[in-house]
Amino acid sequence: MSGAMLFIKEDLKINDVQIEVLAGILNICALVGSLAAGRTSDQIGRRYTIVLASIIFLVGSVLMGYGPTYAVLLAGRCIAGVGVGFALMIAPVYSAEISSPSSRGFLTSLPELCISLGILFGYVSNYFFGKLALKLGWRMMLGVAGLPSIALAFGILKMPESPRWLVLQGRLAEAKEILLRVSNSKEEAETRLRDIKLAAGIDENCNDDVLVDVPTNSRGKGVWKEILLRPTPAVRWILIAAVGIHFFEHATGIEAVVLYSPRIFKKAGVTRKDKLLLATVGVGITKTTFILVATLLLDRVGRRRLLLTSTGGMIVALTGLGFCLTIVEHSKEELVWALGLSIASVYMFVAFFSIGLGPITWVYSSEIFPLRLRAQGMSIGVAVNRLMNATISMTFISIYKGITIGGTFFLFGGLAVLAWGFFYFLLPETKGRSLEEMEVLFSRNRSKTSGNGDIEVQTRNGTV
Repeated sequence: MSGAMLFIKEDLKINDVQIEVLAGILNICALVGSLAAGRTSDQIGRRYTIVLASIIFLVGSVLMGYGPTYAVLLAGRCIAGVGVGFALMIAPVYSAEISSPSSRGFLTSLPELCISLGILFGYVSNYFFGKLALKLGWRMMLGVAGLPSIALAFGILKMPESPRWLVLQGRLAEAKEILLRVSNSKEEAETRLRDIKLAAGIDENCNDDVLVDVPTNSRGKGVWKEILLRPTPAVRWILIAAVGIHFFEHATGIEAVVLYSPRIFKKAGVTRKDKLLLATVGVGITKTTFILVATLLLDRVGRRRLLLTSTGGMIVALTGLGFCLTIVEHSKEELVWALGLSIASVYMFVAFFSIGLGPITWVYSSEIFPLRLRAQGMSIGVAVNRLMNATISMTFISIYKGITIGGTFFLFGGLAVLAWGFFYFLLPETKGRSLEEMEVLFSRNRSKTSGNGDIEVQTRNGTV
């Protein structure tokens, strides 16, 4: 959509407000999709929820690729948005639930890495499709997304179902078989199965070869009340942490940079369309490269340290970008140094975002909710994520016209400062812990956060 918007405006003769609606409506619809996906995945399973998301993607892509009018294009964007909501909720949950603690950070960050690869391929394909005729080029940019949707729908059917979801259905034998395939050893598989059974309210000594009855609240019923109306102190803290990290991921401006990078570079002094599209390819390469680095560091360095480093770098980059764009906007002559520094600041911002806040948002929020609350709790986080994404993408043009483009990035920088404080005080380290430990980790009445983010948990046998 980033590159397509340059041509849609010219072809369909629409204004900036319609462009903002087109950009942001996907995320409004994704909010609805994410809220529906939690309960859906508890009912039909994680795997078939991904298949459903793929089908919705395909329909939306075909409509956008057809797009004879603005109304049809908008309808396709809405349908695709519902698919985005489903996929963004279920992919990290599925990854977290099949992963062992030693590799969970790496595997759960892969969806974000692949999103970045998708953005990079989108930028590259935009560059080449942009050379086609006006009426064909932007339709190819949007319609080509139907191809990976088909691949995803068939590919996921070859993957195993989440063993944790199978336990919630009482299908212990199937869960045990899958855990033996995805664990590092037989002993680890048995330990994980025992912990999952306890988390699901099943006797750890029950026969694994028979279908067992599972408590009703473990199958998705009554979860909203337990999360929102009667949460325990630990669940309340978990919810605040999940909502907060999803809020700040987009409140700090990444969607403005990814979606409107051609406009930002144009404001900095790049004028030709082919050079604008080429400059955005650099954004995609930077994003993908540093998320790949993050996937390798998450299980070694830890979530918390990367998150604080990432946010600190974003503060510096946003401040620099705001300064350079303000100078360019008030200068009557072309300033090559300011143009170069603006582009460097954009790449620096994307790099620091991608090495921490980008992937960790999805890793962290998918692993901290208790098993019985995970799918629907994650759906709340994703809904907040999409709401903020929509807010930024639908208001960015209006905001920078009101307070200047430099002032807008100073605003994002101020929000990044607030984000750093939130992460420092409220997000403990989760590296190396099993999913079944998280509720204890977040128990305020039994724990305290030390300066480095570790948790000291008081137990009957001492301090852990």
